[in-house]
Amino acid sequence: MFAVDTNVFVYAAERSYPEHDACRARVESWRRQRAPWGSTWHVLYEFLRIMTHPRVLRAPCTAAQAWSFVEALLASPGFRLLTETAGHAEVVAGTVAELPDLRGNLMHDARTAILLREHGVRRIYTRDTDFHRFPFLEVVDPIAG
Repeated sequence: MFAVDTNVFVYAAERSYPEHDACRARVESWRRQRAPWGSTWHVLYEFLRIMTHPRVLRAPCTAAQAWSFVEALLASPGFRLLTETAGHAEVVAGTVAELPDLRGNLMHDARTAILLREHGVRRIYTRDTDFHRFPFLEVVDPIAG
């Protein structure tokens, strides 16, 4: 199993980005597969925030338009939504002990990384290089391969 980060979904949905074609092809391929892959609610909410934000996009989507992209992901046969379990606090504590320099804006990515760790997911597709700070993750740029 692998997870997908916000930026890949944004590039897949928004045609104005140069990364659009490559990310769109990847997401469409994943949507057709039965093998498990997924993301988190906070990644999906971040996608909704970006896609509807007039300061981020010249022509932002309506909430309904952005939500239809999310609905298509949720309806994909292999898609799994990763959520906190009863052992979440223990995984957070272990990660904080292992990575004492976690702070500030990195905490948002840490939340994603910790959820992946909690579910035994080692690979994330993202263009966000901050994920390289989590030694328990294999970071794959969907454009580079």
